[in-house]
Amino acid sequence: MDMPVRLGDLLVQRGVLTAEQRDEIVAFQRLHGRPFGLLAEQMFGVHANAVELAWAEQYAASAEHVDRDKLRPSDDVLDVIDRRQAWQFGLLPLRFAGEDLVVATSMFRLAKAMRFTGWSVPFACDYVIADEEDLRAALTAHFPMPGAAEALQVIGRI
Repeated sequence: MDMPVRLGDLLVQRGVLTAEQRDEIVAFQRLHGRPFGLLAEQMFGVHANAVELAWAEQYAASAEHVDRDKLRPSDDVLDVIDRRQAWQFGLLPLRFAGEDLVVATSMFRLAKAMRFTGWSVPFACDYVIADEEDLRAALTAHFPMPGAAEALQVIGRI
């Protein structure tokens, strides 16, 4: 079984932390039991966005990945969110799995999508990861909003 990629290792790979800084955070974490990302921010001034992106990459590495043909929502989930929310938070409800809602998003939108569903969607959510371009195409097909896809291409990854 593959070992999950650690957040600190991702931050080192990205050049955000040095290996020595990572090891210092881990040593402090062992003594105080605080979250690695928070410690990286507090101890070395790592920007929260860098931590969030590395965390999303870590989560995405173990999450189910879906391709374009699996980005077809069932009719019973389309009214869980509205078009603006789908585009703003980069998420596509797909189906219910028991009482949980399965939601597609991209790695780059994962943290934002999770924050939104945590406070706005009345179901526990399971996340699957889609390619950004595939997600954009699915949002265009199922939550049409003139100009939204073009605006995201101009803005870049959110």
